Amino acid sequence: MKIAFFGSSLVSAYWNGAATYYRGIIRGLHERGHLITFYEPDAYDRQQHRDMDDPAWARVVVYAAEDEQGVRAALKQAADADLIVKTSGVGVFDDLLEAAVLDLKRPQNIVLFWDVDAPATLDRVQHNANDPFRALIPRYDSILTYGGGPAVVAAYRTLGARGCYPIYNAVDPLTHYPTKPDTRFQGLCGFTGHRLPDREARVDEFFFRSAAALPDHQFVLGGNGWEEKVKPENVAYAGYVSPRDHNAFNSTVRAVLNINRDSMARYGFSPPTRVFEAAGAAACLITDAWEGIEEFLQPGREILVATNGEEVVAHLRGLSHERARQIGAAARQRVLAQHTYQQRVMQLEKILDGEIAGRALYV
Repeated sequence: MKIAFFGSSLVSAYWNGAATYYRGIIRGLHERGHLITFYEPDAYDRQQHRDMDDPAWARVVVYAAEDEQGVRAALKQAADADLIVKTSGVGVFDDLLEAAVLDLKRPQNIVLFWDVDAPATLDRVQHNANDPFRALIPRYDSILTYGGGPAVVAAYRTLGARGCYPIYNAVDPLTHYPTKPDTRFQGLCGFTGHRLPDREARVDEFFFRSAAALPDHQFVLGGNGWEEKVKPENVAYAGYVSPRDHNAFNSTVRAVLNINRDSMARYGFSPPTRVFEAAGAAACLITDAWEGIEEFLQPGREILVATNGEEVVAHLRGLSHERARQIGAAARQRVLAQHTYQQRVMQLEKILDGEIAGRALYV
C-alpha cells in the first residue's frame, strides 16, 4: 500500500514521546513492502534536535508550522495514498488536519485516526460536546490507539467509531538491545520522562519519595523540564536523554522505573514505549500498578509492580544484581517472543484487510 502519515515527528524524539512508536510501526510496514510518507511540521524545535537522519524506510516531508499553505500542500501530496493516517498530537493544525484528511476519502482508500494518547483525547471530547473532533469520529473508517484496552474501545464505540483497535507499543530488536554500562547513568534506579502536569505527582510519589528513603544510593533522572525541581541530593539529573542513549541508560541502572501519566494509569492497558525499550535492553523494570500489565509482562518474574513509593523502596532494597539480571533477561525473552513491531504490523494488516474488504491495494 501507499501510506501517508500525518504525525508529530518521525526524525526527532524531542518533546515527542511517540517517536519510538512511529519508527517501529513504520519500519515494520516498510519491511512488509508498504511505501510510507511521513508528513511532520517544523515545530517545537524538533528539527533542531533531530536524533536521526531521514530513514531509508520512509520518505519524510517537513512543512512550516506557522504556514497553513504548507499543510495544505502536504495534504494535496497525500491525496493519492491508499491509506491516510492522521495521528493525535501533531501539535499544529490538528483541528484542520482532522477534518481535511476526511475530505481526501475516496471509495478506493482508507482514512484512519491513530490516537497515541487516547485517554487524553477521550477525556477532552467526553467533557466537551462541542469539541470539533467529536463529530468527526464516526466519519473515520476506524480508530487505532496505542493503548487503553477494553475501556478505550468501549468509549470510542460509544462516541460513534465504526471500529476501534489497540495497536500496542512494542520492541524493535534492531534499536533496543543490551549494551555496555555508561558511567553517566550509574545508579540504583533510573527514570526518564518529561515533566508533565498529569504525571508530576506520580513522579513525586514513586521516584522522588523512593530516592529520599534511600539516601545512600544514587538515583538517575532524565527528561526535559526537571531543572528547577527541588530534588533529593542523591538524584543525579541527566537532562534530556536522547534515544541514542536509551540503551545505555537502561543497561546501566540496576532498575528502570516506569511511571504512567494519570490518565493512562486510570484506563490501564497502556504500556508506554519506555517499558518495551527497557525490556529490549534486558533491564529490570519496576512499574507503577495499572490494569492489564500481565498481558505484556508477568509480575514478579518479568517485571516488578508497585502501588506506591514504599513498595518501590521495598523492591529496591531486596534487589540484588543477580535478581535484577534474571528479571531483565526474562522480560527481554518475553517481548522478543510476543511483543515486536513486526507482530504489531501483522495485526495492523489484518485490520486493513477487513477495511478494504478484499480490494487489491497492496503493492
